[in-house]
Amino acid sequence: MPDPIPHIPVAVVGAGQAGLSISYHLKARGIEHLVFEKHRALHVWRERRWDSFCLVTPNWQCDLPGYPYRGGDPHGFMVKDEILEYLSGFASAVDAPLREGVAVERVSPRPEGGFDVQTSAGAYRADAVVAASGGYHEPIVPRLAERLPKSIVQLHSEQYRNPQSLPEGAVLVVGAGQSGAQIAEDLHLAGRRVLLAVGGAPRCARFYRGRDVVAWLADMGYYDMPVERHPLREGVRDNTNHYVTGRGGGRDIDLRKFALEGMELYGALKDFDGERLHFERNLRVCLDDADRTYNGINGGIDKYIAEAGIDAPPPSVYAPVWTPEVERGSLALERSGVSAILWCIGFRPDFRWLDAPTFNGAGQPKHARGVTDCDGVYFLGLPWLHTWGSGRFSGVGRDALHLADRIEQRLRATSRVSRELRAAG
Repeated sequence: MPDPIPHIPVAVVGAGQAGLSISYHLKARGIEHLVFEKHRALHVWRERRWDSFCLVTPNWQCDLPGYPYRGGDPHGFMVKDEILEYLSGFASAVDAPLREGVAVERVSPRPEGGFDVQTSAGAYRADAVVAASGGYHEPIVPRLAERLPKSIVQLHSEQYRNPQSLPEGAVLVVGAGQSGAQIAEDLHLAGRRVLLAVGGAPRCARFYRGRDVVAWLADMGYYDMPVERHPLREGVRDNTNHYVTGRGGGRDIDLRKFALEGMELYGALKDFDGERLHFERNLRVCLDDADRTYNGINGGIDKYIAEAGIDAPPPSVYAPVWTPEVERGSLALERSGVSAILWCIGFRPDFRWLDAPTFNGAGQPKHARGVTDCDGVYFLGLPWLHTWGSGRFSGVGRDALHLADRIEQRLRATSRVSRELRAAG
């Protein structure tokens, strides 16, 4: 009697740029697969970005499989609508075998090989599984948020859309990584009173010595450096992204300049006692560390220019335009005028659906360029999966190509063994 549970060689979980990229390469090899997406394809880009969102890397770095950027502004930075247009074009070109609105609820290895795949639309069996849903799943909101007054509007960065959507009054932005710094700028440019709790995020220049810093770093081979050659090794995967923006053609984000213009800067938020918010007295250290990184990256570019004998504008060193006279350790919330708090402190991964021995003690996937020790389980689209670009439009396609090759080899080997066993029987 035939098995009523449908079988697929490869189950891909997630239909963002990673899932669509692996689908492109699997289709090119004639490998049957399904791409499961619990929402719509490209859901994150449609629903979890604010209105003024734009790329922080230049358009020429958009190089998805078979679909490089072909627009007229390679050195510009696509805004939200343009990003969606680009990605929608890529999705149409790939024409992946999608199962939208279908959540993968559990994947578990079968004793005889392969995997049971339980979804909201029924069960499947698969020979291989690719977790292509990225690593940004659960918004991080601290427990102290539960103790804040109900009158304060609280949103995570993924829920923020524009300054007009927030109630009148001051806005406290918690976290000054890439999202926090850009959202704080968005509010600041709209004339809102902004309080920013700064953490340890680094920053970098947008342009230096006549070129985008990204272009210099690309020439220096930084974006081709595999994680095992990075000075931090796998520790780089835990790094916070440098804050910079592509807004208005691209520019630095200088929190010190914002402070001169009236933005109120604090150290990292650490507690709420029912009346006052309490902050670490580390603002000066955070700003100094961010500037040290900024100047360090530029110093590396200086060295490269000198060694290569490149004719470029003269070097420079960033000098602080503002320094906090005092470290403010607390804020009386009721008297502050704060009506909204935006949590911009990142996300945590959620792979609870994957019941496979491929995670470390911190719950992070263990892999080598997406290939795990659990035969048939692969990851794609994670930050620094292999290089800096692994979680971005610039590098996810190369990682997808690598995994497609490995999957094809594995399926061929499995098929050969099956034929030999049938012949021996």
